[in-house]
Amino acid sequence: MPAISFQSVSKVYPSVRGSQGGSLLALDKVTLDIEPGEFFGLLGPNGAGKTTLITILAGLSKATSGSVSVLGSDVQRDFAQARRNLGVVPQELVFDPFFNVREALRFQSGYFGVRKNDAWIDELLDSLGLTDKAHANMRQLSGGMKRRVLVALALVHKPPVIVLDEPTAGVDVELRQTLWAFIAKLNKQGSTVLLTTHYLEEAEALCHRIAMLKSGRVVALDSTSALLKAASSNVLRFKIDGELPKDLALGARVTGRVVQFPAQDALAIEHYLSAVRQAGLVAQDIEIRRADLEDVFLDVMSQHSRTVQHASGVLP
Repeated sequence: MPAISFQSVSKVYPSVRGSQGGSLLALDKVTLDIEPGEFFGLLGPNGAGKTTLITILAGLSKATSGSVSVLGSDVQRDFAQARRNLGVVPQELVFDPFFNVREALRFQSGYFGVRKNDAWIDELLDSLGLTDKAHANMRQLSGGMKRRVLVALALVHKPPVIVLDEPTAGVDVELRQTLWAFIAKLNKQGSTVLLTTHYLEEAEALCHRIAMLKSGRVVALDSTSALLKAASSNVLRFKIDGELPKDLALGARVTGRVVQFPAQDALAIEHYLSAVRQAGLVAQDIEIRRADLEDVFLDVMSQHSRTVQHASGVLP
C-alpha cells in the first residue's frame, strides 16, 4: 500500500465572473505513488502546481477529478484518518498568537486526541533548537524560530507521513542543517517524507525519488540517481567580465559573472572557450564538473517548453 497515492488528479479553477480570462487548469491528471519510507521530492517552477497538490493532499482543497489517499485512506471520504496519518509543514507562517510554544504544541496534540506526550514534545523542542523558547509567546519569535515551531506542530502527533512545503524558504543555514538532520533521522526510522523545495541541492542530497511538475503535469519521475545519470553531459563553468554575444548566450546558463555550458567532450569545451576568446572576453576560474540536479531540472523544463511550443505550432 502506498504511503501517498495520487491517481489522475486534476484541479480546475473556474473563471471569475466578469473576468476576461478562462478557467485555470492547475493540475492535469497527476498520477504518482510514494512508497512507505521514501524521501520523495516534488520539484517545479513557481505556478507548477506543487502547493495545489499538497493542499488537496491535506484536505484543504478538493480535486476537480481523481483521487488522493494517505496509507489507503481517501482524503475526502475518510478525512479524519487520512489527516491523522499526515503531518504538514506549510509555506506560510501561520501561528496562534495567544499561546507560548509548549502550549501550542499541547493544543495541537489535543486536536489529534494525543495526551501526555510531554516527553515527545521535549524531544521535538530539543531536536529543533527550541528548548529555550518553550515558554516564549509565538509573537515574540523570529521568522526562523516560527518556522521551527511549524515543523514541531506538524510532528507533534507522530504522523507516519510528513509533508514539507518549502520548509527552509528564507531561513538561515543553521536551521536548514538542524531541520534536515532531524527529518533524515525520522526517515531512517521509517517515516515517509514528501518535500517541495527550490533548493535543488537539498533535493539531490536527501530525496530517493523525484517528480518534476510543470504547468500542472508530471514531466519527469525517476530515482535521483537515474535522473543524474541521464544528464546529457558534464558542465563547463567559468567567470567573465562582460556579456556573451547573443548567439553564444543562447546555449549558456548565465548567473552574474558565472557562465555554464553543457560540455559533452573536450572538443565542445575548446569550442566554447575559443568562442569566448574571439569575443574579446577572458574566461577565469575555469572548471569542469558533473551535471547536478539543477542542470537536470533546467534541461527537463526547457525540453517540456519546446515540446509544448512545437505542439502548439509556435516552433517549426
